[in-house]
Amino acid sequence: MTNVAVHAEGPEPSLQAHAHDTPTSRTTHVKGQQHPIKLYLVVWGWLFVLSTCSFLVDYFGLQGNLRWSLIVLFMVLKAGLIVAVFMHMAWERLALAYAILLPPAVVLVFVTIMVLESGYTHLLRVIFFAPTA
Repeated sequence: MTNVAVHAEGPEPSLQAHAHDTPTSRTTHVKGQQHPIKLYLVVWGWLFVLSTCSFLVDYFGLQGNLRWSLIVLFMVLKAGLIVAVFMHMAWERLALAYAILLPPAVVLVFVTIMVLESGYTHLLRVIFFAPTA
């Protein structure tokens, strides 16, 4: 028995792809959404103005419901700006915005209901359990 090697003549397959074998494809890398720096500076300016207004409420010595209403108003406006711009909620899908913003709104409604109910309860305590003179 003899060992005979058979050698097939012809082009050997190449593992490397040649430039003329592959179609030219232009891939562009899409970067994330870029916002102009002016937007962030304007929001920063508004946050500064709202913080100054919140400080001025205490500086001018406002008292009572007006004081707390203004402080809460400025706080909510500042929080809204921060959430909308710096946390990019202004550019998110509506479902995600509802998932993040709706629960605190519902909690605020329940807190308002509790505040109104507490006044009613306090009134009942004064009427029924007030010491008689």
